[in-house]
Amino acid sequence: MKIVIAPDKFKGSLTGFEFCDIVADGLRKGLLDPEIVKIPLADGGDGTMEVAQHYMQGNKISLQVNDPFFRPIDSRYLFSSQQKVAYIEMAEASGLKLLATTEYDCMNATTFGTGELIRDALEKGAEEIILGIGGSATNDGGIGMATALGFQFFDHKGGILKGVGANLSKIHTINAREAHPRIKEVHFKVACDVTNPFYGAHGAAYIYARQKGATSQEIDLLDKGLRSFAKVLFKHYHKDLQKIPGAGAAGGIGGGAMLFLNAELCSGIDLIKELANFDSAIQGADWIITGEGQLDRQTLSGKTINGVLASAKQKNISVAALCGAVDINREQQTKMGLSYVKAISEGMPDLKQAIAQSGPNLLKATLAFTNTLAR
Repeated sequence: MKIVIAPDKFKGSLTGFEFCDIVADGLRKGLLDPEIVKIPLADGGDGTMEVAQHYMQGNKISLQVNDPFFRPIDSRYLFSSQQKVAYIEMAEASGLKLLATTEYDCMNATTFGTGELIRDALEKGAEEIILGIGGSATNDGGIGMATALGFQFFDHKGGILKGVGANLSKIHTINAREAHPRIKEVHFKVACDVTNPFYGAHGAAYIYARQKGATSQEIDLLDKGLRSFAKVLFKHYHKDLQKIPGAGAAGGIGGGAMLFLNAELCSGIDLIKELANFDSAIQGADWIITGEGQLDRQTLSGKTINGVLASAKQKNISVAALCGAVDINREQQTKMGLSYVKAISEGMPDLKQAIAQSGPNLLKATLAFTNTLAR
């Protein structure tokens, strides 16, 4: 029996690699000589770099860049010199995780450091750059990133503007003549699993800026800035960002990357599946065992399990989900395409203990799954 183990991490408790090892141990204890294939996955969020490195066989490149407030910080990205592919997480240079909660201020935060990481990858000869945009501290429409890559933004008097959200409404013209020459030679992919427009009620500012420190008044100003900037971009590139789903991702860097880098917005899990050669690796499998911390209605919105189910359905492979917690009923599970579901935290008195016991509980859940196969 061939069983593929293809989980996401359990945030705060198990990595995808640890999940694979524990489940493989349980399968060997409960089944007679199973063929096991381990394919840890991620959806473009925190921790994706480690998973990407597993498949790219790349090295972590360290360099000093600017943090969201133009302070020097040691950052890193992943680069495979053999494949000429770079994987960059903007959170490493422009993320909330770099700040104290009292510092959150997306009006004055910048994606400049993310641009510096991209520039370094360009100069190292990258031919494909994958950009993960989860966890951003910014709402600058990507102008900070673009500034680091040689673009210039001017106000109506010809003054050069700093790449921060507060300046979006002041942009009058764009100079792209000094942009890094290799941008046009490189294929950029942005891991984006949201469909928010650039501006408006469901746009970058109104949906995400408050959690990045913006007040109600600042949210209004940021949204007006994105509207104004979209008009300038339309004049320059003849593309209406507001009509492109996902342009509002990560404070508008989704849209900025599309125009400044000619980037393609892609599902994060699909990008990782591609790196892992997932669809070929699962060929001939009897079961795929997947999992993540919480199985709920959001699972169908670009999360890892949804990506696993999409591939399994094409090849008629049964899928089991061993998750930390389950918040959907049996009918919804079946509708998703799941053949077996188990919450490994069942019987735990509280979350703290469930997290502490996640390894033994996962092993126990795996053995329970093997018992159903043996019947």
